[in-house]
Amino acid sequence: MTTFDDVLGALMRRSPGDPLVTFYDHSTSERVELSVVTYANWVAKASSLLVEEYDLERGMRIRIDLPPHWLATVFLGAAWSVGLAVVWDDEFDVVVCGPESVEAWATRAEELPVLACSLLPMGVRFREPLPDGVHDVGVEIWSQPDAFIAWDPPTASDLAWVDGERRATQGEMWQTAAAGSLLTDGGRLLTVANPTSPSGVATFIEPLARGGSMVLVAQADPERLVLTAQQEQVTASDQGLS
Repeated sequence: MTTFDDVLGALMRRSPGDPLVTFYDHSTSERVELSVVTYANWVAKASSLLVEEYDLERGMRIRIDLPPHWLATVFLGAAWSVGLAVVWDDEFDVVVCGPESVEAWATRAEELPVLACSLLPMGVRFREPLPDGVHDVGVEIWSQPDAFIAWDPPTASDLAWVDGERRATQGEMWQTAAAGSLLTDGGRLLTVANPTSPSGVATFIEPLARGGSMVLVAQADPERLVLTAQQEQVTASDQGLS
């Protein structure tokens, strides 16, 4: 398995109905569970949005400025489906942001696409109008198809992420993930790390590469983490829980 599509395709063939991403926000008691097939549908919609609406192409770069959230994992998958490199410091061709940073990114809306996610339940639109030039993902993503086939498919040699001097191709990323130590094959990982951060991306890609799943907790309440781990039958945690 050398590309994101290889990894997700294998999961789709083996266990399409199994949970892949389970998201909790302890501050709001929100819980969202995406099965493999539901996650794949969201990734397809986001991929089509990037390609068909904003002309993103293989080899371009994306900045995903989102907090820990299930939509963050969707846009990671979409980036790698299209063949985009996820960056944190370098120049980029599109930015995906959340409500906390939309005003800051709006200043760049004239030079590149700024896509904003409300992070409200079900991925719906913002309740208030957005700054001029900023695109509401909750409006635009729903009209995209549930399947996506790249006209120029990414390969193992395409960059997956760039963090200063550190970088990894898709092939290198999945090789590292498959050999990771966060959980055993088929395991279920509980994490509070942001999957779109340089240090947190492993908490998302390793469960995928090892045929497992992740439980992502935002605004975690330490007293509730143990109960969440028990309820979700996690097998490993980056919080030292059992």
